[in-house]
Amino acid sequence: MSNVRPESMERITTEALAQAFIAEQVAAVKAQVGDKKVLLALSGGVDSSVVAALLIKAIGKNLVCVHVNHGLLRKGEPEQVIEVFRNQMDANLVYVDAVDRFLDKLAGVVEPEQKRKIIGAEFIRVFEEEARKQDGIEFLAQGTIYPDILESGPVKAHHNVGGLPEDLKFELVEPLKFLFKDEVRVVGKALGLPDNMVFRQPFPGPGLGVRCLGAITRDRLEAVRESDAILREEFAKNGLEGKVWQYFTVIPDFKSVGVKDGKRSFEWPVILRAVNTKDAMTATVEDVPFALLQHITARITAEVKGVNRVLFDLTPKPTGTIEWE
Repeated sequence: MSNVRPESMERITTEALAQAFIAEQVAAVKAQVGDKKVLLALSGGVDSSVVAALLIKAIGKNLVCVHVNHGLLRKGEPEQVIEVFRNQMDANLVYVDAVDRFLDKLAGVVEPEQKRKIIGAEFIRVFEEEARKQDGIEFLAQGTIYPDILESGPVKAHHNVGGLPEDLKFELVEPLKFLFKDEVRVVGKALGLPDNMVFRQPFPGPGLGVRCLGAITRDRLEAVRESDAILREEFAKNGLEGKVWQYFTVIPDFKSVGVKDGKRSFEWPVILRAVNTKDAMTATVEDVPFALLQHITARITAEVKGVNRVLFDLTPKPTGTIEWE
């Protein structure tokens, strides 16, 4: 595969151009795959979702989508994958509940890079097991986009499928490999995917595992998930969705004293992070209205179990990074 984007390729900026691209890729996939089956790790992120929708259009039930729920996704994401792809698009979707398997492996692991390695390796193993259960799979679809080729070579390793055993001998199907992220979003809209999936903000491969700082516990992980959902809901209500590049919550592995219901409490703080960037190399902090921060604080401390304090991270990049781990 050439690593150079064809000079003749027009930037996909309109639905008409997206529809032409879709028609071209549907024909290319049909020519490559024929009547054989294709396997796809469907995370629910932008790239894998657009690939799934495109391949469903091309080969229908011959695309086998595997969605692995490792317990580190944001609130409502596994349910959305099932609703959009199985219920609305009639996809051949395999849902794997691997929550206990992942969280048991991560129990007591503090070091961030070790957590990443465990999550990545376990994902490969679960996906391999599901792949071996399928008959007649000859192709592996991936959500490779052009920046992945430029940065990390032809296999999109951070999707965690680059480590599958050689004996599976899958041929790659990568219909988005010459598109930039903004073009992928235009194609996703043209394919009929919902806006909250197409325009989903960046999300790290290890998911909430790097936002539940230190050793992951189920109760603190649930507090991260619930506080993140409140933050996203309030940003959407107040016109910040789409305006702020990335926003999320983090919960460190320590507690502080507080007062709840007239009684002394000893619970976690929630840290809010909201940043803007063009290239993720540097980032500025969003100037969130103080009244909104107060409202979000009131909701989180009232609705999220185990939390008694909310903090706002004012640190740009540098000196801080966007994520905490």
